[in-house]
Amino acid sequence: MPRIRGGSLEEHHELVWADLADATRRLLIERDYDSINLGHIAAEAGIARNTLYNYAPDKAALVQALTERASRPMLEQVTAIAARTAESAADRLRAIVEAVLEASTDQALQPMFRPGAGPLIDELAKAPVGPFHAVVAEVENVVRDGIAREEFRQVDDVPLTVELLSGAMRAAAERIGRDPAAFAATVRSAQEVILASVAR
Repeated sequence: MPRIRGGSLEEHHELVWADLADATRRLLIERDYDSINLGHIAAEAGIARNTLYNYAPDKAALVQALTERASRPMLEQVTAIAARTAESAADRLRAIVEAVLEASTDQALQPMFRPGAGPLIDELAKAPVGPFHAVVAEVENVVRDGIAREEFRQVDDVPLTVELLSGAMRAAAERIGRDPAAFAATVRSAQEVILASVAR
């Protein structure tokens, strides 16, 4: 039986999850997503491959779980911003853009915003639920609210509009990843582009 780290089983699991997150992040920085397997992740994290199956059945499930854990603070922040209905939809959308781009600077989430991370994003997009789906749903609600209040123009397909806007967000996150000093300017530009797309 493997040795338990920490004061309890729960603390042990948290420590292993942290090791897995660090290992996966390091590997994604060094190589393409498709070239990484569970054996690589287990070795990088310093745990037995058999132990890894206690946390996820395959690489896609592991990456999804790690992404969900790392993005919880961002999702909570976005949810709270979307719920501030006393504020204009435009102000909430600006705040959400900044919150998501701020999250993209988190080392645990940065691999998702690196150029060439397409296969990784595809895996996450296949998941029926997840943090990115939840963020998109909140943005759709803000856009619908802005349309209802006549702050935003009428759009035929809100989900498609938000999906297209998410492409602008990904480009902004990639830009910040390449040039962290451009964070403030990139946030302003992303806000301008996104608000211009829905403005009346």
